[in-house]
Amino acid sequence: MIIDRPAAATADAAAGPILYARGGDEEQHFLAALLVLPEGAAAPELAPEDSAAAVPIVLANCFGKTVWRYDFSLPADRSASYRLGDQHFTVAAPAASDRRIVYVSCNGQERGDLDREDGERDAMWTRLAAEHRRAPFALMLQGGDQLYADDVLYAHPSVERWASAPRDTRGDIAFEPAADEAVRRFYFERYLGNFGRAAMRTVAAEIPSVMMWDDHDIIDGWGSHPAALLDSPVGRGLFAAARDMFLLFQVAATDATLPSTIMDRSGATLGLVLRYPDLALLAPDLRSERRPDRVMGPQGWAHFEAALAATPPWDRVLLMSSVPAIGPRLSWLEALADMLPVRNKYEDDMRDQWQSRVHRDEWVRLLSLLAERQEYADQPVTLVSGEIHLATRGEMLLADESLLHQLVASGISHPAPSWAYPAMLELLAQWGESPLPGYPIQLRPLPGQRRTYAAERNYLVLSFDDEALEAEWELERSGRTPPLPI
Repeated sequence: MIIDRPAAATADAAAGPILYARGGDEEQHFLAALLVLPEGAAAPELAPEDSAAAVPIVLANCFGKTVWRYDFSLPADRSASYRLGDQHFTVAAPAASDRRIVYVSCNGQERGDLDREDGERDAMWTRLAAEHRRAPFALMLQGGDQLYADDVLYAHPSVERWASAPRDTRGDIAFEPAADEAVRRFYFERYLGNFGRAAMRTVAAEIPSVMMWDDHDIIDGWGSHPAALLDSPVGRGLFAAARDMFLLFQVAATDATLPSTIMDRSGATLGLVLRYPDLALLAPDLRSERRPDRVMGPQGWAHFEAALAATPPWDRVLLMSSVPAIGPRLSWLEALADMLPVRNKYEDDMRDQWQSRVHRDEWVRLLSLLAERQEYADQPVTLVSGEIHLATRGEMLLADESLLHQLVASGISHPAPSWAYPAMLELLAQWGESPLPGYPIQLRPLPGQRRTYAAERNYLVLSFDDEALEAEWELERSGRTPPLPI
């Protein structure tokens, strides 16, 4: 995506480096680094430890900025460093037996996200950065809503008019070139604002990220809205702009430079698979093909199933599902919403979930695949999810009496909800829902917590010791949970 439009620079300072994980083997840790500079500025030299300098390539020129990417590798069996200009950064080894992975989600809020005072908004990021200095993380999984882009609906008058128009007339509103430019500028500058924050700089430069988008990276509820909204000219224009910027800032790529970690080489769906010795990271794309009656389309399912089948049985699988795949019963809530005048307000929120009654067949399909994988493989599957602005965990008991674990951490920056929301979910969780006969599901409190849902900002830490894995949640008020063996 090259956008050669004369435009003023969004800021004088550079953004980056931002590190991206590309997988690895016994010898090499494959990486990419993104750097955003004022247009016309020369890209500094990036030199990996004990290796030749990486050759920078231009990914995009837009809005007075040039986006550069460096592809390089570091040794996989030890911590190693790289130099960018006169700055030095150290990266922990992902293949070490004591690797540590941090999982975050929901980096923002729906309204006025960047208007908050930095110390309050980024309190958990600051805590994460301090922990990284004490005990470095090898990977950072960012599981959805890295960007709260809902204010894009105010980026241009025609888009604002579209957002407030009746659904059946939205197809009549054109997506003008000026609206396209305003929307793209909004996404571009919002990404720069997020990655340029002081609390993000060190962790972004030293912890390689694996990112998968969710609805707020586009607009709230994208894919779960009626077809008249999704398929309107403005709807398709919003999605196209958000997709280009997702590729640029969350994957460090364009359609012409898709990394090997993208499962679908056509780019129709943007799910990821990364492989390391004894570890596979799978992140299906739950937004590109989403419609009100489906979570993933044929290509998304085909590539996900192929990636899971290609994973050796001795590899542990970490599956990033942006919305939780093990959760409370929602059918009663959906039935109640059908009878209420506020149905439209909450319909897309419920349809976002695997447990929605309209997605039940796909939910069963996903859980069946994961149960089958764990029952025949030597190593388990662990689900990590976000989206719900709470921390919790779930278990599904399998036929071989092992447990399929789901760990939910959300959000790193989104404010904790009021008591009513977790109380409602806790009530629904009492009845549970087990869509696979003979495979009961239970929602459980975090270690050391009394309630099923912890209503605090949080992040999740996964610590490996050879084949053993432990999970700990860092909660804003309660602090660290006792470790949970997985």
